[in-house]
Amino acid sequence: MTTTDAPTREDLVGRAAELVPLLRRHAPWAEEHRRLHEEVVEALTAADMFKLRRPRQYGGLEVDTRTLVDVATELGRGDGSAAWVTSVTWIPGWMACMFPDHVQDEVFAGPDTRVCGTLSPSAMAFPAEGGVVVNGKWQFISGAHHADWQVVIAIYVPAEGEPYPVIGLVPMSDLLIVDDWNTFGLKGTGSVSTVAKDLFVPQDRILPLPVVLAGQSTSKVNAESPIYRSPLLPVASASSVGAIVGLGRAAQDAFLHRLPGRKISYTGYDSQREAPVTHLQVADAVLRLDEAEFHAHRLTALVDGKGAGGGEWTLTERVQARADMGAVVQRAKEAVDIFAGASGGSSIYTDLPIQRVMRDIHAVHLHALMHPNTNAELYGRVLCGLEPNTLYI
Repeated sequence: MTTTDAPTREDLVGRAAELVPLLRRHAPWAEEHRRLHEEVVEALTAADMFKLRRPRQYGGLEVDTRTLVDVATELGRGDGSAAWVTSVTWIPGWMACMFPDHVQDEVFAGPDTRVCGTLSPSAMAFPAEGGVVVNGKWQFISGAHHADWQVVIAIYVPAEGEPYPVIGLVPMSDLLIVDDWNTFGLKGTGSVSTVAKDLFVPQDRILPLPVVLAGQSTSKVNAESPIYRSPLLPVASASSVGAIVGLGRAAQDAFLHRLPGRKISYTGYDSQREAPVTHLQVADAVLRLDEAEFHAHRLTALVDGKGAGGGEWTLTERVQARADMGAVVQRAKEAVDIFAGASGGSSIYTDLPIQRVMRDIHAVHLHALMHPNTNAELYGRVLCGLEPNTLYI
C-alpha cells in the first residue's frame, strides 16, 4: 500500500464516527454476553480499525498516535468496550512489529490479523531445543475471543545465569481460553484469561522483554518507520487514552440527550436545563474533559515528535508519558462522575447508557498501569531526582 492510497486522519475519524450508532446498538448485548458482538467486530474490521498499527508491507496503515487518540475517542462515544478492545489490539500489534521480519510474515499472513496480549509476566519459560517451553496463565486478555495471536510474557529461567522476562508470540489455537470475565465494568471486552500448558515456542518468536520495552525493533523493514522507534510504554499510553476520552464524551452525549425532557424532582424546576446548578455541573464536567484531551494530545505530540525526530527519550519524558495517561483517566472519571451524579435516580436503570459509561470508567481507573495515583507518584519520584521503581517506563 502506498502513502497516496492511505486514508487521512480525517477519513479514519470519520469512519469511526459512522460506527457510533452500531456500537451503541450492540453495547447492551456485549454487556450481557461479556464479549463484542460479531457484527461489531466485522464492522471495525471493515473500517480498517485493526490495521492502524499494522505495517504497510502487510497492508497496514502505520498511523501516528494522534490519529489513534482521535479515532478511539469516536469509538468510545459509541461503546467503551469496543473502543477498549480496538485500542488494546493496537498495542500488542505494535509489539509484534518488534520481531524479525520472517516472524512478522507469519503473524501478518492473514489480511485481518488481530493480536491480543498482556504486559504481566505471569508464566514461566524454560529452555528447550530450538526454543522455550512455557507454562502459565495470563488474565485480562481483552479481545481474546476475536484474536489470532497473543503476546505472552514469561520469566525465562536459563540453564545458566539469572532469570529474566521474555516476550513471545503465540497462535491463539495453542492456548486455552478460560471464560472468567465476570466484572462490573468493561464487561463487553471479553477480557478472559488464557493458559499455556507445556507450550513450545520457537526461539525466533521469543525476545527479551527489555528489548521491546525500549522499542528496539529487530525488524529491518520496520526500523525506518517513525511509529516503531519509541519505547513501548509511551506508545501503549498514547494508544489507550483515546478510548478514555471517548467514554467521557459518551457521558456528555448521554446526559445532554436526556436533559431537555428532565425536571428536578421535588423542586420548583420544571426543566433541569434551566437550573443554575446544571449549568455549573455541565461546565465543570466538560472543562475536565477538555483537560483530558489536552493531556491525551500532549502525550501524542511527544510520542509522534520523538518518533519522527528519532531522538533519544529522556527518563523524564518517559515517565511524563505515563503521567499524562493517568491524568486523562483522572479527568475523564471526574467528568463522568459529575454527569452521572446529575442524571437523577432514573439513571440507575440498566437500559440507560450513563450507568454503563460510569461502570466502564471506574473499571479503567482501577487498571494497574493507568491508575492516576500510580502514574503521578512515578512522575513525582523522578522529578524529585530519584530513580524509577519500575521497568515499565
